[in-house]
Amino acid sequence: MAARIGRLRAEHPSIARRYEIEIVLGDDGKVTDLILREKPVVIDAKETIYGAYVIETNRKDLGSEEIWKLYMTLTKVEEAFRALKSDLGMRPVYHQLARRTAAHLLISVLAYHLYGAISLTLSNAGDTRSVPMILSQVATHSRLSVTLRDDKEQTHHLRISSTPDPTQREIYSLLGVRDSLGRTKKVVAQL
Repeated sequence: MAARIGRLRAEHPSIARRYEIEIVLGDDGKVTDLILREKPVVIDAKETIYGAYVIETNRKDLGSEEIWKLYMTLTKVEEAFRALKSDLGMRPVYHQLARRTAAHLLISVLAYHLYGAISLTLSNAGDTRSVPMILSQVATHSRLSVTLRDDKEQTHHLRISSTPDPTQREIYSLLGVRDSLGRTKKVVAQL
């Protein structure tokens, strides 16, 4: 138990320094109680020093609020790159030909535009979930394509969709997505 508490203290030092933890052992040597006491607040010198945030610009035609809003767009750009790299899988790029790498980049940018449209649509509908959360919630809804050949040499293409759960239906409704294929679509081709 002490080792676990030590690991937690190491992982969360800013919280650990504010609390005193006492382990109470029983007669058999097992932990019977854990006492957590808040330490008196000690003002750290680092916490009392407040800094100033300075943004330098050559735009004399903008006011301070406009400059701040313009600067804050940087966080949106950083968020876009984070989404491209992690949520949308732009990296790593395994292609060796320039045209394939360019195609990979194009698909990633198109995916980001879709990502942004989803975010904006949900935001306008009052939904506060992040796009990564939405992606994880709809990830289990799948559509399968099955190709079979029968004894008459006909090829059957079946497209089967799983039924969306209530959360997925809510997300699709907010996004205005309608499933036009239904649960099963069958195409038969003669060879």
